[in-house]
Amino acid sequence: MIKVCELVWRRPDLELEAFRAYWRDVHGPIVAAIPGIRRYVQSHPLLGGYKKGPLAFDGLAEIWVDDKDALRAMATTPEFAAAKADEPNFIDTDRLVELVVDDVVLKQGPEAPFKSVVLVRMKPDLDPEWAHRYWLEVHGPLGAAIPQVRRYVQSHIRPGAYERGERPFADGLAITWFDSVDDMRASARTDQFAAVRADEDVFIRAQDSPAVLATEHVVVG
Repeated sequence: MIKVCELVWRRPDLELEAFRAYWRDVHGPIVAAIPGIRRYVQSHPLLGGYKKGPLAFDGLAEIWVDDKDALRAMATTPEFAAAKADEPNFIDTDRLVELVVDDVVLKQGPEAPFKSVVLVRMKPDLDPEWAHRYWLEVHGPLGAAIPQVRRYVQSHIRPGAYERGERPFADGLAITWFDSVDDMRASARTDQFAAVRADEDVFIRAQDSPAVLATEHVVVG
């Protein structure tokens, strides 16, 4: 199973609520009709996050398919063409980012009501293979130890993203789920969270790895 992550930004002329409603109620069912999709989740940032200005993205779409062959086959269907044709109705297509990733579950648990999505951007002078392994094997257990985290998944961009010698938009996503916003805030005061932050400097550009707090809307699965 592989996952396609689409980072989306709303069309500049659309109000945030109109963008979210269209994505959820109109575009969501169009995408859900594409054959081969095993699971499809939209993550909508919390409105309070916009109080300080624009976020790292206005939405995250996660689509699970069986494998690369299934992904290629999906792209040839009329349902896929219909979904692509609908995108300009609500998103800024010039900014759309697609990441093909492999999920690794670091902490089993339910997908609780609130999730934190971090765009992980690794230091460019590091070997990507080493950095991904460090993130998984060393940094991952530190994050999994935070008591308030109900579930923790690392979405690692596939190695092919580095074959042309260019750095991808992001090297992956760190996704954690919490029961409440208060639990998210409480987690930041723990010793375990402090250990996570202290370790980040080993492999990521923390200043370029923003977090977005969101709620999930499950469309398929």
